[in-house]
Amino acid sequence: MVDRLLKLNTSNSLLVFGARGTGKSTILRKQFGSRANILWIDLLNDDDEDEYRRRPSRLSEKLASKKFQVVVIDEVQKNPKLLDIVQLEIEKDQGVQFVLSGSSARKLKRGGANLLAGRAFTFSLFPLTHIEIGHDFDLIRALEIGTLPKLLHYSDPLDATRFLKSYVKTYLKEEIVAEQLVRKIEPFQDFLEVAAQMNGKIINFSKIAGDVGVDEKTIKTYYDILTETLIGFYLPPFHRSIRKRQREAPKFYLFDSGVRRALSNTLSIKMEPQTFEFGNAFEHFVILEFIRLNIYSELDYKLSYLRTKDDAEIDLIVERPGRPDLLVEIKSYEDVEASDTRKLKAFLDTWDRPAEGVLLSRYSQEMLSNGVRCLQWQAALREIFSV
Repeated sequence: MVDRLLKLNTSNSLLVFGARGTGKSTILRKQFGSRANILWIDLLNDDDEDEYRRRPSRLSEKLASKKFQVVVIDEVQKNPKLLDIVQLEIEKDQGVQFVLSGSSARKLKRGGANLLAGRAFTFSLFPLTHIEIGHDFDLIRALEIGTLPKLLHYSDPLDATRFLKSYVKTYLKEEIVAEQLVRKIEPFQDFLEVAAQMNGKIINFSKIAGDVGVDEKTIKTYYDILTETLIGFYLPPFHRSIRKRQREAPKFYLFDSGVRRALSNTLSIKMEPQTFEFGNAFEHFVILEFIRLNIYSELDYKLSYLRTKDDAEIDLIVERPGRPDLLVEIKSYEDVEASDTRKLKAFLDTWDRPAEGVLLSRYSQEMLSNGVRCLQWQAALREIFSV
């Protein structure tokens, strides 16, 4: 079993959010399954779902009749009313730890559900990082099929492809249609394909609206659905002024490289180094690793991208409280040369506060060029996030 980087609190109540298939149930069973006197409610189980849908108060009745140390409610978004019961039980302070998982914070918020603010810690779980996969990590495989945990069981590439295609259909059916997050599924399906094709690019809401055949407000809602179900992430534009950041358009990254390829119907394309597709996929994967490790490490680094008015761009800006900013360039080359660092050097020369430049590549040995550190990408991530 893979040892996950996410370490859940074992005393305070908590909420664990993550997209379908990221391993929420597995990590809950691993970290809490051996606890004595545990009540496990799985709302994907028809019997449990029916029992608590009919009478959410049944939870209070069970807690009154028997002493439990831990109450686990898996996929709690399927019954938001249970959160109100959980809040009441937490306020009784009877020493019960509530551990709740869900894949849709949007569903809970839209239903007016109490998200237990101040009463439960909130955690997020993602597909596997290269660190969690360990010695079995294969970059080409990660770029081609992603790192959802279930894929570790598929050695046949065709089976992995079948799984990803099924995952996308299941997500549409169960996460979007069944949870009624959108009114019409057809334009949302078209949007998903466009969002996958535009992955890693600055969002042009108006153009995408024209491509999908809906208004711009609907496209923004669709993107919000993806971020609130942890199917994707915004990467905001860098600016010292928060107000100016909010005016400019973000980039958007889907949460897994394999899911992106399934949505864009490109799973059959082999990842070949030195190609445009490979370069984009490598940058996507490394940025996902930054996002995942930043959240797991709880360092609160602020991530953004920078593009100037004359289209000079830095892939990633990492603002670190109390430390120099990191200006990060991601290259899919096997190695780098001094000329590759000139752009970062130019930005560093005009940066208005302490900053360091880092150029990441696939195999580069550590070196210093034009004041920019050149590092192999895995070594850089381990150093930046101390993992």
